[in-house]
Amino acid sequence: MWLCGMLGLLLCAVCGAAGELHSLRYFHTAMTDPGPGLPWFVDVGYVDGEIFVHYDSTARRFVPRTEWMAANMDQQYWDWQTEIAQSNEQKSRVSLVNVARRYNQSGGSHTRQWMYGCDILEDGTTRGYGQYGYDGRDFIAFDKDTMTFTAAVPEAVPTKRKWEEGGAAERWKHYLEETCVQWLRRYMEHGKAELGRTEQPEVRVWGKEADGILTLSCRAHGFYPRPIAVSWVKDGAVLGQDTHSGGIVPNSDGTYHTWVTIEALPGDGDKYQCRVEHASLPQPGLYSWERPQSNVVPIVVGVVVTIVAIAIMAGVGFIIYRRHAGMNENVYNMAHRE
Repeated sequence: MWLCGMLGLLLCAVCGAAGELHSLRYFHTAMTDPGPGLPWFVDVGYVDGEIFVHYDSTARRFVPRTEWMAANMDQQYWDWQTEIAQSNEQKSRVSLVNVARRYNQSGGSHTRQWMYGCDILEDGTTRGYGQYGYDGRDFIAFDKDTMTFTAAVPEAVPTKRKWEEGGAAERWKHYLEETCVQWLRRYMEHGKAELGRTEQPEVRVWGKEADGILTLSCRAHGFYPRPIAVSWVKDGAVLGQDTHSGGIVPNSDGTYHTWVTIEALPGDGDKYQCRVEHASLPQPGLYSWERPQSNVVPIVVGVVVTIVAIAIMAGVGFIIYRRHAGMNENVYNMAHRE
């Protein structure tokens, strides 16, 4: 769950789950050994997969990362968020020491991650979640529907017990169902001009045959917003288990790209289609692989053109030769007539 959840979210900001309309995510990352010149604590916020706020232990200020946030939030908001981030920084420092002690670790490089947020779904309902991880693995997670904490490892049991006894479940449920959703709606209103835009994906499909296997690849590039569904279809049926995806990756211009491959028999390439669903498309698009044209025809055409060219050159050369010979003969006759 951790690889699909926390690390996937950290790298791509949003999982793009089915039915998701809008999302708000916060990621806290604390490291014992971040590397020379790097902050040991980072707090980043995303709205619909776009980074919009940032804090780190070097600057120690909560700052906007979008123009619409800078234009719509006053100094009181930034001071308030800075106080919260600084408090989380201090708590993370203590947590790193406590968790390392539970694992009997006296040194080395270790990372503590915390992700929480909420979604507004297409049907108007909401959902929220909170997850903690340590060194890239599940540590503890919160389920707001059951109001329970799940310890993924024995080392997380003391944390689970402490939070349950301290009434953390009620506070988290209220935040995820009320506060988080209210702020998400507010952020969406402020950034609607930017976040509401759509850009259609450019889709390319090609195939490569090797060792008796045809690998078909479907790539969608330059789309926005981030959520997209790319799948392979054969004879009208959507294929899922046999496909491989590269995930949804951001581009430098703020758009995204992704790819999905599938292996097929060399003779079945025409039976597959790539299906793309995106907010910018009025209906799902279907894209097929076009087999490359045989090289025989171009080669034959090239040979014919070459032969014709040689013939023309030969004909022109013969005409020039005849004219030149005729001129020489006339000059010779004139000279002898004199």
